[in-house]
Amino acid sequence: MKKIRVLIVDDSAVVRQAMQSVLESDPMIEVMGTAGDPFIAAQRIAQEVPDVITLDVEMPRMDGITFLERLMAQCPIPVVICSTLTEAGSATAMTALEKGAVDVLTKPKLGTKQFFEESCIRICDVVKSAARARLRGRRLGSGAGSAPVAPMKVAEKLTADAVIAKPSADAMVQTTEKVVVVGASTGGTEALRVLLEAMPVDAPGIVIVQHMPEKFTASFAQRLDSLCKIAVKEAADGDSVIRGQALVAPGNKHLLLKRSGARYFVEVRDGPLVARHRPSVDVLFRSAARYGGQNVVAAILTGMGDDGARGMLEMKQAGAFTIAQDEASCVVFGMPAEAIKLGGVDSVMPLDRIAPELVRRSR
Repeated sequence: MKKIRVLIVDDSAVVRQAMQSVLESDPMIEVMGTAGDPFIAAQRIAQEVPDVITLDVEMPRMDGITFLERLMAQCPIPVVICSTLTEAGSATAMTALEKGAVDVLTKPKLGTKQFFEESCIRICDVVKSAARARLRGRRLGSGAGSAPVAPMKVAEKLTADAVIAKPSADAMVQTTEKVVVVGASTGGTEALRVLLEAMPVDAPGIVIVQHMPEKFTASFAQRLDSLCKIAVKEAADGDSVIRGQALVAPGNKHLLLKRSGARYFVEVRDGPLVARHRPSVDVLFRSAARYGGQNVVAAILTGMGDDGARGMLEMKQAGAFTIAQDEASCVVFGMPAEAIKLGGVDSVMPLDRIAPELVRRSR
C-alpha cells in the first residue's frame, strides 16, 4: 500500500523542517516536497499532485487563503491549515475552513516530551484523516497518482476509563428536560454549522465536542454564534446546560456533562488523550450516559477514527436515543461507522435530517 504523500507549504524553513520530521515519523506518511510560498507550491503540484497539503496562512507573494480558494476552484486537494496559536491565527483558520480546508493544526513547537508526542499524534492523525476526506469535485482516492489509503493503524490508546468511571446500571431516571450531546471530528466544523443553524431558538441544551486545538474553539464558537438562532459559546467549567444554547468543548480540555438535582452543567477537565484526542467524544458521551441516561439525545457526526463509538454504545445502553450521520453526507465516514459497527446507534440519517430529529426526540 502506497504512503500518503504530503506537500508542506510554509515560508519558515524551521517550520518546514519540523513538520517534515513529525510527518515522516509515521510509517504511513511520506513528505513528497516542501515549498516556501504558494507559487513554488503551484509549480510542485504541476509536476506531481500530492494526497494532502499542509498550508500556512501568512506567506509572502500570496497568502494561504487566496491560494486555497484558487486550489479548490481548479484542483481540489485536501488541505490542512497549519496556523500559529493566536487569536488572529485562529480567526483566519476559521475562514480557511469555510473556504474548503479539511482541518486546522497548530504549528509544531518545542515543549515538554509529552507535549511534543501529543503534537505528533495530532498532526499525523489529521493528515491521515484529510487523505480520506471527500471534497467537492474530488472523489475519495481519485487524486492524480493517488492510491487507496490503508485503514489507520494506531498504537494502543486510552479509553474514557482514564477520565471517568463507567456508568452504573441504574442510570439517571427520566425527567422532562432533555439534553443533546454531539461529537465530531474531520469535516465537523461545517457539519456542526449545518446542524446548529437548523436549531430553533428554544432548542434543548446542547453540549459539543469537536476535535480542534485550543484557542481555535473560541473563534469557532463565536462564528457559529453569529450564524445561529441559538447562542453558541466555548464552554467554561460550571456552565449550565440550558435551552437555546450550545456549549463547545475548549480545545485541549475534556468536557463532561454533570447533573445536580434537576440542573445539568458541564465540567472542563484536564487529563490524558482518550482515543488519541483531548477533548474526547468518548469522555463526553460516557458522562452523558452516567449522568443523563434516558434524558439524553445524541448524534455522532463526520470524523476519522473511533472516538465516540464506545461512548455511543454506553449511552444507548443507558436509555439515550442515538443518531449517526450517514456515509453519503460525511466528509469522513469513520466515527459514525465505528459507532454503527458496535451497535450503539438507533438511527442513521443524512446531516440535514439530524437537527429536526434531535429536536423531535427532545420533546
